[in-house]
Amino acid sequence: MQTTAHPRSLTDRMKGAAFLDVDTYEEVEHDESATSQAALVVAITAVTQAIGAAAGHGNAGRNFIGTVIVALIAWWLSAGITYFVGTRLFGGTATWGEVARTLGFANSPSVLAVFGFVPGLGRLLLVVLSIWVLVARIIAIRQALDFDTGKAIATAFIGWLVAMIPIFLLAMLVMGAAIAGGMSRAL
Repeated sequence: MQTTAHPRSLTDRMKGAAFLDVDTYEEVEHDESATSQAALVVAITAVTQAIGAAAGHGNAGRNFIGTVIVALIAWWLSAGITYFVGTRLFGGTATWGEVARTLGFANSPSVLAVFGFVPGLGRLLLVVLSIWVLVARIIAIRQALDFDTGKAIATAFIGWLVAMIPIFLLAMLVMGAAIAGGMSRAL
């Protein structure tokens, strides 16, 4: 495992996280300075997802700022809920920052969503990426909270159920405002 005295670059950490390397998750868990990197991963992957989706629908450049804002808030909220569920229900040991950092890097495979616009590949790619990120999240949760895979799966599932309602409402609020703003400019 790499030490935080010589941490790997953001790109190397993203590759390690995408390839489900446990040492990478341990490294970012313990590197308190990696929280901003984790936020950057969340922002980068939000933009690549938005590009892949927008390019496939002929409206590239639409509401990337709103997408990044929703992604960052969703990451923050998801990390908090995952931290609470993992520590209170399943006895995991971690700080919110450790959970947030590992979950942020678990989004790394989503950079490939930029290819979501490719005909015949887009939908399949999104399914594969969803499963890949889910597996990465389970590894991230397991490593951050220092418990077994079964508890990590349960924590991921319960956390997802609890987080979906406020994240969905937030997305509707932000995206709805952006759509309304775009419509008013078009009039």
